[in-house]
Amino acid sequence: MSANLVALAYLVASVFFILALKGLSSPESARRGNLFGIIGMAIAVVTTLTLTQNWLLILGCIAVGGIIGALVAQRVQMTAMPELVAFMHSLVGLAAVFIAIAAVNNPVSFGLPEVLPAGSKLELFLGTFIGAMTWSGSVIAFLKLSGRMSGTPIVFSGQHALNLVLAIAMVGFGLWFFFSETTNWTAFIAMTAIAFVLGFLIIIPIGGADMPVVISMLNSYSGWAAAGIGFSLGNPMLIIAGSLVGSSGAILSYIMCKAMNRPFLSVILGGFGSDGGTAAADSGEQKTYRSGSADDAAFLMGNADSVIIVPGYGLAVARAQHAVKELAEKLHEKGVNVRFAIHPVAGRMPGHMNVLLAEAEIPYEQVQEMEEINSDFSNTDVVLVLGANDVVNPAAYVPGSPIYGMPILDAHKARTVMVVKRSMAVGYAGLDNDLFYMDKTMMIFGDAKKVVENLVKAL
Repeated sequence: MSANLVALAYLVASVFFILALKGLSSPESARRGNLFGIIGMAIAVVTTLTLTQNWLLILGCIAVGGIIGALVAQRVQMTAMPELVAFMHSLVGLAAVFIAIAAVNNPVSFGLPEVLPAGSKLELFLGTFIGAMTWSGSVIAFLKLSGRMSGTPIVFSGQHALNLVLAIAMVGFGLWFFFSETTNWTAFIAMTAIAFVLGFLIIIPIGGADMPVVISMLNSYSGWAAAGIGFSLGNPMLIIAGSLVGSSGAILSYIMCKAMNRPFLSVILGGFGSDGGTAAADSGEQKTYRSGSADDAAFLMGNADSVIIVPGYGLAVARAQHAVKELAEKLHEKGVNVRFAIHPVAGRMPGHMNVLLAEAEIPYEQVQEMEEINSDFSNTDVVLVLGANDVVNPAAYVPGSPIYGMPILDAHKARTVMVVKRSMAVGYAGLDNDLFYMDKTMMIFGDAKKVVENLVKAL
C-alpha cells in the first residue's frame, strides 16, 4: 500500500474507534459501539500487515493470542470481570515495555536511525516507564480483586517519601538515557526496573473501596503507554488509539472520584478500604436490627406499588442477575413498578452492575443511574438492596465520617428497606452501615441468588 492509502486506512480506523467510544456511552448502543471497535481494529491490523514482510509470524502470534483470549472469555465468570480487565491492562503495559526494549536494541528495524535521536529517546522513555508502572500496578490490582491478596491498604512508615525518591531516581535515569550520546543500557534498564517497583508501591496502599478508580486509572495509563510507543514507531494509528484510551480513562477516573467524593491524589497517595472481614458487632457497640424471611419480603413487595432494586457486588458474587430478572417479571405481573438503581461505583469496576443486568437482558428502561432515580426513593414503597453496602450508607451525610460527602443512593428515604446480605460484616470501606439498624429496615441473611429464588417462589 502507498503511504497515502495507509494514512487513509488509519484515518478510517480512527473514525471507527471514535464511533465505538460514542456507542459505548449508552447501554442501548453498546453492542453497535463494540462492533465499530472490532471493525476499526480489523482495518488497523490489516493495514499494518501490509507494511511488513513478517506477516506470517504476526498472524501466527495473533492466532495464538486470539485462541487464548477466546478460551479465557468463555470460561471467565462475570464476577471475575474486574480482575480480568486489570489483567488485560497489565498486558498492554508489558507490551509497551517489550516494544521499547526492541526499539532501543535495534532501532533500524523500526524505521529509526541507528543512533536514536533525542525525540525518539524521550518518547521511548515515557512509553517505557508508563508501561512498566501499568504492568506492575495492574498485577497488584488483579491480585486484590481476585482475592489472592487482601484488599486492605498496605501502608508503612515513610511510604510517600520512598515513592518520591524512587520517582526522582526514575526520572534521573531517564534523563541520563536521554542525554547519552550512545544507547545507555544501564540507564534504560535502571529506569525500567524502578518503574516496575514504583507501580507496585503506588497500588498496594489503595484499599478495595477505591478499586473502581484504580481500574479506570490503569486503563488510562495503558492508553498513554501505547500512545508514547506510537510516537517512537511513527505509527499514527497507535498514537490515536492510545490517546483515545488514555483520555477516556482519565475522564472516567474523574467521574469515579466525583461519585465517591474522593480527590484523585488522595486515592493515589493511599486510599481507604478493607476486605470487608470485620463484623459490625466488633466495634463494641451493641446495635439491634430486624431480620425476616423471604416470605415476609415477598408479601411486602407483592403488595407494593413501587419497588426499587439496588444491586451490589454481592449480587455479582452470587450470580443472581438472572434470578433478579425473574423476580422483576413476577412483580410486573402483579402490577408493581420495578426499577433498578445503579451507583457509579457499585461493584469492583466502572459499569459492573450495568454489565450484569445487561447480561440477564433486563430492559434498559428499567435501569436508571443515581442522578435519575435518587429523588424517587422518598416516594417508593419498598427498596430491595442486594449485596450493596457503602453506596447506600447514610454515613455519607454525617460530618467527620470517612465517606462524608460521597454521593449515595438514598435508599434510607424509602418507606420500607430490605437488605439481602450474608452477614452483618462491614463493606469495602470498612464502615458500619446505620441503614441496617433503622426501624424501617428488614435484614434477610443468605446467598443473594437463593434468597431471590425464594422470593420468586413466594410470589
